[in-house]
Amino acid sequence: MRIPQPRSLMGHMLLAVAAALLLVQGIGAMLIYRAQREGYEVGMANAAAFKLIGETRGRGALGRMIRGVERDRPQFLGPPPRGFPLEYADGSPAAPNETRDSIAEARLQRTLAEQDFPAARIVVVRRVLDSDGYARANVQKRLASGRIDRTEYAQVMKDHLLVAGVQQRDGGKWMIARVRAPRAAGRLLEPLIAQTLAIYLVLMAVVALILRRITRPLAALTRRVEQFAVAPGSVGQLEPSGPDDMQRLIVAHNAMEARIVAMLHEKDVMLGAIGHDLKTPLSALRVRIESVEDEGERGRMARTIEDIVRTLDDILSLARVGRPSDPRERTELSALVSSIVEEYEDMGEPVELGDMQRLVLELRPTWMRRALRNLIDNALRYGDVARVSLQRDGNRALIVIEDDGPGIPDADIEAMMNPFTRGDPSRNSKTGGSGLGLALARAIADQHGGALILTNRRSASGAVEGLTAVLEIPVG
Repeated sequence: MRIPQPRSLMGHMLLAVAAALLLVQGIGAMLIYRAQREGYEVGMANAAAFKLIGETRGRGALGRMIRGVERDRPQFLGPPPRGFPLEYADGSPAAPNETRDSIAEARLQRTLAEQDFPAARIVVVRRVLDSDGYARANVQKRLASGRIDRTEYAQVMKDHLLVAGVQQRDGGKWMIARVRAPRAAGRLLEPLIAQTLAIYLVLMAVVALILRRITRPLAALTRRVEQFAVAPGSVGQLEPSGPDDMQRLIVAHNAMEARIVAMLHEKDVMLGAIGHDLKTPLSALRVRIESVEDEGERGRMARTIEDIVRTLDDILSLARVGRPSDPRERTELSALVSSIVEEYEDMGEPVELGDMQRLVLELRPTWMRRALRNLIDNALRYGDVARVSLQRDGNRALIVIEDDGPGIPDADIEAMMNPFTRGDPSRNSKTGGSGLGLALARAIADQHGGALILTNRRSASGAVEGLTAVLEIPVG
């Protein structure tokens, strides 16, 4: 199973910082826990040692030792371990199948040696209080005498118990000391977990605020670049914000954007002037050719003028497609496609309407009609027939135009969508053209946030059976 990854810059940085903090805090907490646990274990072993030593050397020495332990004991460990009266037994306190605590035995042996306490054998085991008969009987006596109530009795029975047995060198009876420690692990882990969570939350909150201050203007700049790519100059410039580096980036982007908008405006003015200056004499020529007596020559001259006008319209349209002036309209795409196909059918063109799925989109109908007509004309010019269908694939609307022509070499498909690139180098009215139809269709698809995809349709043997043009438009 793949773990989902954050997609934003802020998410990646927060994840990295969170993982680093978790690792550091985890290591720190583990070291602190081990140190605290070690101190707690030492305290229990010392309590058992002092009980053994005090039994043999007098209560006064025991009292002084225990007061010293209580004074140096960390407060977070709670009250000192409580014990039970010393027990004398003929054998070791460890049951045959019970695991001994060798570390506690070594620690107890060092403590007794430092106090010159003669010990031939030492056995240390750990139990739950309820499983130790001697301790359980002692607590039951306290319950019967009223020194503890039923609730406290139930809690005490779940406590940890360290049982330390020592046999002195004379080979006599075993001296068995018991030390009770109420839920040692919980006492150590709870403050550590609380401390770790508090530090973690504070640091992550600070890091999130810093990252938000950095990524908020970056996200705004990204949205602005996306808007500018679709419609340059359609909205005002972005206000600089965030750290100094980010503000400098936004100022530089605004300056670049202003220059691009100015250049596009100059281009529109220039192309408008060119279009006007060229169409005026072309209109005059269209009138003058009526005086030509030869009907065939007059027709050829008229077709030449129409080709020039059509090419000029394509050039101006391609120049304006990046900066459309008309707003998007909510349009039923299936009805738009059907109406275009009906126009070709009325003219007797072999255009077939395939499967249609009802889709309503926000688009520019005039430009979309221009793109579809270009693709259908291209299919009719090179493939003799055009089959048009509309379907939905996820969040995309797919307008599919198929023909039965020779297709396009795979290596030339991308180049064929560039301006002034033609599959047939001729300019005759049947197979030639200006080479702007596919380029204009792709530009219109880009204008709507979509794409134009050309692929060769092949048979089972691998032979090309025609070209498929797919106009993708985002839904929503």
